[in-house]
Amino acid sequence: MKKEIQALEQNKTWTLEELPNGKKAIDSKWVYKIKYKPNGDMERYKARLVAKGCTQMEGVDFHETFAPVAKLVTVRTLLTVTVKREWQIHQLDVNNAFLHGDLHQEVYMKFPQDFKKENDNRLCKLKKSLYGLKQASRNWYQKFTTSLIEIGFKQTGAHHSLFTFKRREIFIAIYIYVDNVIIIGNNSGKIQEIKTFLHERFSIKDLGPLKFFLGIEVARTKEGMVLSQRKYTLGILTDTEKTSCKPSAFPMEQNLRLGKCETDKQVDGNQYRRLIGRLLYLQATRPDITYTVNILSQFVGDPRQSHMDAADCLLGYLKATPG
Repeated sequence: MKKEIQALEQNKTWTLEELPNGKKAIDSKWVYKIKYKPNGDMERYKARLVAKGCTQMEGVDFHETFAPVAKLVTVRTLLTVTVKREWQIHQLDVNNAFLHGDLHQEVYMKFPQDFKKENDNRLCKLKKSLYGLKQASRNWYQKFTTSLIEIGFKQTGAHHSLFTFKRREIFIAIYIYVDNVIIIGNNSGKIQEIKTFLHERFSIKDLGPLKFFLGIEVARTKEGMVLSQRKYTLGILTDTEKTSCKPSAFPMEQNLRLGKCETDKQVDGNQYRRLIGRLLYLQATRPDITYTVNILSQFVGDPRQSHMDAADCLLGYLKATPG
C-alpha cells in the first residue's frame, strides 16, 4: 500500500486541495490481488488504490467512457501471420497504465483513511486518471493512440486496438488490450527502437517473447505455435469444485437431447450462466467442446437439473483433457 501511494505521488496523480463549494468528492478504496506467473506460481502481492467510479455523476465527473477491447480473432490472425512469415513477437506490460491518461474533468477524491494526516481535511484533486474512474480506460487508450500516431503508426479501421507501421521493407504491428501490448514485426532494430520510445513515454516492462495473453498460454515450436488454456481450464474445475469428478471420454452423452422441461428441478441460474460464459471463452483453443457449449448455452434463461448434469459431463471431459 505504501508503494502504491508513493507511485501515485511520484506520478503527480493528484494535488491536495480544499473541496470547493458545490462539488462532491468521490470515495476511494483498496483492492488487493495476488499476481500469478503463467505456470500458476505466485509472483507477488499487489495493492491498488481505486476510485469508486459508481459514485461519479455523468456530465459532471465524466463524459465519454468507450474504449475498444481485444478480439480473439485479431489475436489469432496476428499469430498466424507471425508464424507464416517467421516474424518476431514480443509482449510488453505498461506499469500503472491508467495513471498515464490525462484527466480533463475536475474530480475530487477522498484520501485513503490509513494515510490521511491528522487534522488535514484536504482532498485529492485528480490530475491523472485513476483506476476505477469511469473514463480511465478511454483516457489511457487516447494517450497511447496519440503517442503511436506521433511516431508513424496508423490505426486500422477493422479494429481500433491494432496499429501498423510500414516503411519500405519494415513492417511492425502493435496490438493493445488495456495495459497488455503485443508487438510483432520483421525488423528487430525497429522493434527495440519502439520499445525504448514506449518505455521513455510510459514506463513499460519488457516480458520478452509472447508466452501468455488474455488467459491463453502461447508456446512457439519449430512446427508453429501452440495455444493452450490449461490453467484457465483447471481454474474452472476448481471454482466449480469438480477437480475430483469422474473423468468422461466424451464432452456430451451420445444421443442426449436436451429441452425445456418445466417439471425438471430448477438450478442456480447465476452459477449456470457464469459457467457457460467461461466455457464460451474456453472455445478459443478448444473447438472440440464447441457443439456441447452451443447446446448448453440455449438454456441460460431457465436452466434445469438436466442441463446442469450435461454441463457436469462436459466438466468431466475437461478433467480428462485439461489441455
